[in-house]
Amino acid sequence: MRILLTNDDGVHAPGLKVLEEIARCFSDDIWIVAPSEEQSGAGHSLTLTRPLRLRQHGDQHYSVTGTPTDAVMMAVGHLMKDCRPDLILSGVNRGANLAEDVTYSGTVSAAMEGAISGIRSIALSQVYARSGMGDAVPFSAAAAWGERVLRPLIAMPHSPRMLFNINFPAVEADAVRGIKVVRQGFHDVDRTSIIEGTDPRGYRYFWFGLGTSQSVPAGTDLAAIADNHITVTPLHYDLTQDSALAATAAAFGDQ
Repeated sequence: MRILLTNDDGVHAPGLKVLEEIARCFSDDIWIVAPSEEQSGAGHSLTLTRPLRLRQHGDQHYSVTGTPTDAVMMAVGHLMKDCRPDLILSGVNRGANLAEDVTYSGTVSAAMEGAISGIRSIALSQVYARSGMGDAVPFSAAAAWGERVLRPLIAMPHSPRMLFNINFPAVEADAVRGIKVVRQGFHDVDRTSIIEGTDPRGYRYFWFGLGTSQSVPAGTDLAAIADNHITVTPLHYDLTQDSALAATAAAFGDQ
């Protein structure tokens, strides 16, 4: 099995090294194509206004001066066009990708791009307990449970247009309570904060911050992760709200 690894934290991120260790439980044919710099929050963005540059770091190991979507497209459409991957793993992200945050996530979007290309794709993220941890974020839960949670997903029949989103709770590996398959939740809408400061030259700047969600509906990724479970959520990139098609058509009458 040929596996492509990517992420949105950058080619030198510690989570990518954890992911490589997990991937080698399944195959020795590992390719790494990741952004050259951190691209957190890039979502499914594609670089169209400037050229991309590739840098080789070793055998089957590259970085791209672009977004996670750029990295997957460059891998599948250029570097691996004659040896397409059987599986794409994106992560292990430093931080949660839960609820509607998947729409901002470069980690999830890289897996989504893989799914669009018809390749089995899975995103993995490690939740951490408090802000400001930087590179001190522990990946022990992901490292210890990664193979165990991936193996059943890889063994499943491949469903086109679908990807899986995995989140590991912010606890040590031995405190993980198990694995739950749950739906995507939704955060409190007012949890976003705008932090204002002044730079050394005296000019104002603003920084977006995200607080925790107070409501965690049962059966969602938010509730399961709060209960120290690993969450597995099947996602798809068809954004059509099927239940609204008939009502929307009726609103236009005979036009």
